[in-house]
Amino acid sequence: MSSMLRLLSTTLLLSSLAYATTPSEKIEDFLSDEFSDNPRLEAVEVKVDDVVPLKDLKGWNGYIVDVKAHLKSNPKNEIRQKMIWFSDGVMITKNLTNMDTLANMADVIKPTFKEGDYSKENLLYGNKNAKHKVVLFSDPLCPFCRGFVPGAIKEMKANPEKYAVYYYHLPLERIHPASVTIVKAAIAAEKQGVKDVVLKMYNIKVNPREKNVSKILKAFNTAVGTDITKKDIETKEVKEVFEKDIQTARDLLVSGTPTVYLDGKIDKTKKKYKTVK
Repeated sequence: MSSMLRLLSTTLLLSSLAYATTPSEKIEDFLSDEFSDNPRLEAVEVKVDDVVPLKDLKGWNGYIVDVKAHLKSNPKNEIRQKMIWFSDGVMITKNLTNMDTLANMADVIKPTFKEGDYSKENLLYGNKNAKHKVVLFSDPLCPFCRGFVPGAIKEMKANPEKYAVYYYHLPLERIHPASVTIVKAAIAAEKQGVKDVVLKMYNIKVNPREKNVSKILKAFNTAVGTDITKKDIETKEVKEVFEKDIQTARDLLVSGTPTVYLDGKIDKTKKKYKTVK
């Protein structure tokens, strides 16, 4: 759980919304007041990014909310967190579960990948004007990713006019701490002009729990054919790319890998790209 989520999330909140504005503005006003009561936060800003009607619950909507705040202990450090809340305009709750199907409504409501979100720096293969845009969030040491991502990328790489493939690094540090160093090394290698780095890094042989940077870099360089050093992965440029990819995942509420978007919508099957015309 992120630091922002620990600070801002509540177990369950049902309360009367007594603000006379639009439903989205009611949500913004109410949450701003709630979060501003946290003694550890200051300069809290709440903005509703999207509203999604709940098909199975008449009158209720899912609100994708962007929260920005600063810690009083470190005012220069802005914290951002996307959150999902549910409301019928009178009541509001963070958690909403269908008791018959056990479906968590938060799993149904996901932000879309908007046109302005596609970054040319993340275009891995294909033509940006291709008929279909596919976005991949992946961890090079995730077992499922290793079995799926390289093959999917190779398929789409062979059809550059059909697919524009956008790749975002999302190392799952708690499970695979070694992937953080691998991802930073991959970014450094790409900046040096090395080709097909992403595909090659899925062949790295290293213990996912390894934390020795020298050992991880040795495994990376062996698999990718590079000579990346500790100094190379500690540059400002590498850090900026790394943090941008992580922030993109947070903004889309992506926490698992591999996560696939096809033409702006999350694809839970991960295979719809095979059937598009």
